Amino acid sequence: MCIIADMSDSPAGAPANPDDLLVLLAVARTGRFTTAAESLGLNHTTISRRISALETALGGRVLSRSAGGWALTDLGTRAVRAAENVEAALDLLGGAADAPRELSGVVRLSATDGFSAFIAAPAVARLQRKHPLLRVEIVTVTRQALQHRSGLDIEVVVGRPQAHRAEAFELGRYTLGMYASREYLERNGTPASVAELVEHPLVYFVDSMLQVDDLDAPRRLVPTMRGSLSSTNVFVQIEATRVGGGIGLLPCFMADRHDDLVRLLPAEFAEELPYWMVLRPEAQRQPVIAAVVDALRAQMLAVAPALRGQNPVREP
Repeated sequence: MCIIADMSDSPAGAPANPDDLLVLLAVARTGRFTTAAESLGLNHTTISRRISALETALGGRVLSRSAGGWALTDLGTRAVRAAENVEAALDLLGGAADAPRELSGVVRLSATDGFSAFIAAPAVARLQRKHPLLRVEIVTVTRQALQHRSGLDIEVVVGRPQAHRAEAFELGRYTLGMYASREYLERNGTPASVAELVEHPLVYFVDSMLQVDDLDAPRRLVPTMRGSLSSTNVFVQIEATRVGGGIGLLPCFMADRHDDLVRLLPAEFAEELPYWMVLRPEAQRQPVIAAVVDALRAQMLAVAPALRGQNPVREP
């Protein structure tokens, strides 16, 4: 990692200092002065001073405040592209041109509970075996894509996002099905039709707190099912279904791992939902982020049958 010296401010109108560009690059990747300072071995005051010097040299603002920290302005976006060229040149000088590049740094990922556990975690673990200096921070949350994603490199959401100044693409799809525990079915009988199914209590998301329209649509398939035990966390929904709290509307790739859960009426209930990935435009040019994206895509392909409710992966 390049450690930037605490230099005096650049005079007005002087060419942009490459060190200042690298400071901006660190802030753009983290969204915060304090985190950028830690990664560069500087202090918060120095980071602020270097950004001010860069803005003086470029004649405009490179950062603006957002809800999550700092976001790039249009001028800042252009400056970051120049900073990435500086970084690439330093990396080239630091080793043989044909040597494999060691990935390092921090990548911050936001995703749903299920995706984080069964897609992101194994994908990242395999990548880290090749690149032990890589760090990935995963924030588990079920929500729509953020409009301002300072401090986040990758977002994975359910449903097509409406995200501005970002690149988005569909990663793949997974299936929701109806499940009940064997003990529950022994006590209450096994529904043989949709009419019998809707007489049972439903385990699913908290209706009033559900922020994702695509996750709300499956609930409308069974509007007369009364809620029993609901949660914003899909792992809680799984466990509530396993202990007989009701019939769960659950991701097949998670529910099928448990032998004590039985899928009900698969022909009638097989709701497909898409995973979408959202990236800041400048993030795609960072090798470390590109590597994480490729790892996530590879894991999605590897477990595609399980995601669709085929060839379930059982717990050991």
